[in-house]
Amino acid sequence: MDIKPSHIIPALEWIPGYKIQNLRGDLTAGVTTAVMLIPQSMAYALLAGLPPVIGLYTSIVPLLVYALLGTSRQLAVGPVAMVALLVSSGIGALSDPGDLETYVRLTIMLTFMVGILQFSMGIFRLGFLTNFMSHPVISGFTSAAALIIGFSQLKHVLGVNLTRSQNIWKIFYQAIQEVDQINPYTLCLGLATIAFLLVIKRVNRLIPGALIIVIVSCLVTWGWDLQQMGVKIVAEIPRGLPPIRLPVIDITDVTALLPIALTISFVGFMESIAVGKKIATEKHYELDANKELIALGAANFSGAFFQAMPIAGSFSRTAVNNEARASTGLAGIITAIVIGIVLLFFTPLLYFLPNAVLAGIIMVAVYRLMDFREVSFLWKVKRDDLALLIITFAATIGLGVIEGIFVGMGVSMVWFVIKTTRPHYAVLGKLPGRTDYCNVKRHQTESTGNILVIRFDAQFYYGNVSFLKETLIKAEAEMETVLKGVVIDASSINQLDSSAVQALQEIMQDYRNRGCKLLFANIKGPVLDVMKRSGFHENLGVDCCYRNVHEAVCSIPDNS
Repeated sequence: MDIKPSHIIPALEWIPGYKIQNLRGDLTAGVTTAVMLIPQSMAYALLAGLPPVIGLYTSIVPLLVYALLGTSRQLAVGPVAMVALLVSSGIGALSDPGDLETYVRLTIMLTFMVGILQFSMGIFRLGFLTNFMSHPVISGFTSAAALIIGFSQLKHVLGVNLTRSQNIWKIFYQAIQEVDQINPYTLCLGLATIAFLLVIKRVNRLIPGALIIVIVSCLVTWGWDLQQMGVKIVAEIPRGLPPIRLPVIDITDVTALLPIALTISFVGFMESIAVGKKIATEKHYELDANKELIALGAANFSGAFFQAMPIAGSFSRTAVNNEARASTGLAGIITAIVIGIVLLFFTPLLYFLPNAVLAGIIMVAVYRLMDFREVSFLWKVKRDDLALLIITFAATIGLGVIEGIFVGMGVSMVWFVIKTTRPHYAVLGKLPGRTDYCNVKRHQTESTGNILVIRFDAQFYYGNVSFLKETLIKAEAEMETVLKGVVIDASSINQLDSSAVQALQEIMQDYRNRGCKLLFANIKGPVLDVMKRSGFHENLGVDCCYRNVHEAVCSIPDNS
């Protein structure tokens, strides 16, 4: 099979036939997103426990690589709050906060590992694995993470020293104890940042509110000499493009970092694919999940050689990118170029940038992660899923970020297994004047006399064969007449395993010993194939499988 170069590098699809009329939109989107990314990238680096310049480094090479390999035309990748929090929680547990050199080294290695994991998942087409992270789990996790992120920035907004922790109650208690140490200038800067950004978002989200507040706060801090009044600032940011360095690989550190690398690989991809698919659907084009994994993996892998932290797709920047009419990956390339220019010439202008302003930017950015609508929706629609959301939320708040996501995934999978071991079933009755059979609890139906008609809405496998037997016994006990025949509507049965076939053999033999017929209707091809290969179909008899329930019921004599 011939593989086109564009299948490997998606950018080769849009570069040769690039339309000049798209240039204005891509240029506007690229510059607008860059203006938004400059303060955000530094803020998220600070959230991750890294020097702010790492955020700027992260916004160059990874963006260029994704622009060439990504299948989304509007997705804006780079540092994001969720991944920054995961970096902080993971690396913070392995490194002394005072040992910045080791902290940065471990972060670079983490970026390298995330890149390899995501790239490998894409190559082996394992994008479906993210389906194990259900939406309620993601919603509960992100809502809890938003609270943790917000509280983690409290020390910067208040201007007090608080112990690094993911326990929001501990942070809150410490903040109350240190209330007399609050720096009023720092607090004013933080609150002013939050208020200004919230107002700007309501006016027009395309206005670069974060950049405006960064410029104003730098001027105010410099003009009023707020640094001398206890306001902590970013101070010197190294000038120039990121240096090229090989990640330092240590097997002991790799083993320790693997759980957090796996978490970031999944969460980063989920965040990226969610917003990417939303925009792609609106723009009427397809997004390839496995190619997206390859693109994100390559972006992270290459970024590790340029001192980058892990990246993912950003909800807020992608929305701005889309609204500014980005049409191709050129918008991302322009964003990276603008960030590079800032690093080369303008970092001295950021010397007086207060940490409180960066903290305010983070707080406003993560507020939207609080998914109140999902809670209300699940309360009305599916309370089982709401329970998953609450459990994940509580585990993340109580145990920690990494533990929370794994608890949520574990409970989600356990609940799935429980539901498949006790699937939905329905006793069926005939609709008056028709040949259709429906659930007797939901419709007015005619009695089927001494025939039990039942439908199981699940595959039959070793986990639910006992439930199958118990349900048939229970349904028979509720009948008012002596059982003459049983018709199993197999329209919702997609699969049988060997344990299920053995159970059906036992059920069939038991009914035969009692002079009762066992019939099947609406059997699907794959299920029928298993019945034939196992010999069950032959033992059952060729006259025991019917195209529909009505024919099966009519084939049983003396139906009274």
